[in-house]
Amino acid sequence: MSLFNYIIRRLLFMILVLFGVSLLVFAILMLIPPGMRVAAYVTSEKVRVEQIDSMIRQYGLMDPAPIQYVRWIRKIFTGDFGFSTTADSSVLEGFRNFFPITLELVLYATPLIILAGVWMGTTAAIRKDKPIDHGIRVFAIIGYSLPLFWLGLLLMMLFYGYLGIFPPGDLFNPSRDVVYSATSGFRRYTTLLTIDSILNWRWDIFADSLYHLVLPTVNLVILDSALIMRLTRASMLEVLGQDYIRTAIAKGADSRTVYVKHARRNGLLPVITVSGEMFAGLLAGMVITETIFARKGIGWWMARAATQLDVAAIMFNVLFLGVVFVVVNLVVDLIYAAVDPRIRYT
Repeated sequence: MSLFNYIIRRLLFMILVLFGVSLLVFAILMLIPPGMRVAAYVTSEKVRVEQIDSMIRQYGLMDPAPIQYVRWIRKIFTGDFGFSTTADSSVLEGFRNFFPITLELVLYATPLIILAGVWMGTTAAIRKDKPIDHGIRVFAIIGYSLPLFWLGLLLMMLFYGYLGIFPPGDLFNPSRDVVYSATSGFRRYTTLLTIDSILNWRWDIFADSLYHLVLPTVNLVILDSALIMRLTRASMLEVLGQDYIRTAIAKGADSRTVYVKHARRNGLLPVITVSGEMFAGLLAGMVITETIFARKGIGWWMARAATQLDVAAIMFNVLFLGVVFVVVNLVVDLIYAAVDPRIRYT
């Protein structure tokens, strides 16, 4: 099967998966009283108490479930996801405001997590049972075992509380006034602070944004790289035990070529899978990390939405989560073939 046909088949399968996700989301939505479901249909303003009954009749929230599903899915296809009380705007507008904060952190943290995890795992496997292997394994066990909130609070207490550096949030007030002011001349090309600051030649805002990214990035790297390291080490040890690796070493092949070009490349498949799932999970929102470090991204938004019963925002993010995981799984499958030519699309 050609690559093009494989992609088409996976895209069709993705449509079926997303249809199933929409059914599940709608089924959960139907468990909520009609008065609370109104938020999923209103886009421009908050609903006053005296308007709820008329809104229920207006949007047919007492109609049979299949009719309501068709009406709801039609609204989804037009980009109408309802009104978010926590964002104080339409859900789509709230997503446009919160998602760039999450995306920026993910784009900086994910490469560091993967590079650190793969390097430590490869080093530990090559130097199995040596002091450096034991040290890396201890780090991985500690990192994998630490509660996310505990490490985040510890970093905040140490660096911001005692040393007065790396504050929470995304920008200092002077930079924030420039970025979000309509009269400052700062243009939001991508809505990503570091990239937009470069495009606007505002290196002070670029440094400010990076400065605020340090602690949440370190928090994620310490915890998530531990899993990548353990998986890389186990996979590398399995590959290093194969006959072709032992033969290459016995014939005097360059050790760097054997370990890096042959062993590590063949041992990366399980790492790619976990890295893809990790990226999707981070992209869908880091509730604890964003809450601790006061970064108003998707995770922070979802934490508020859950505590304040913001139905429209929660339903939208469940759909978004489904889309992210389906797309990432497709991309991971395509990367497989680039890493391992033995894989064929079937």
